[in-house]
Amino acid sequence: MKKAQGNIKIILKNKKAFHNYHILDRFEVGIALVGTEIKSIRNSKVNIGDAFCKIDKNEELILFNMNISTYEKGGYSNHDPLRPRKLLMHKREIRRLKAKLQQRGFTLVPVSVYLKNGRAKLELGLGKGKDTADKRETLKKREAQREISKFKF
Repeated sequence: MKKAQGNIKIILKNKKAFHNYHILDRFEVGIALVGTEIKSIRNSKVNIGDAFCKIDKNEELILFNMNISTYEKGGYSNHDPLRPRKLLMHKREIRRLKAKLQQRGFTLVPVSVYLKNGRAKLELGLGKGKDTADKRETLKKREAQREISKFKF
């Protein structure tokens, strides 16, 4: 029996990821957090602009450079804002992903952070880097779409 899709609250989207990478595939993963981190995420005090993922030697998915600001009312139990965080994904999915990442030019990029049924989730994108010509082409297409939408009635 399939579970009904719960209520999703999007906290943050990484627009820079779509500008710098061709996102080929997306994955939903959980994040292993401590108590004050989830409170900061619920207050939208998170930044994934410079974040990236790696698979370590134990076949665990680790997220680096995700900045979750310290919780104002945390006191002595506050967390380190830039600590590496373990991402929760099935082992077989990690192995499949590792095979794709060994190909030249592929990387894992965080696309968005959201709350699903009260739990923090991260959407990862399997991306291939764009060169500057591709970025310019994307901007031209977007500008053309804007011009067309102006004149539609």
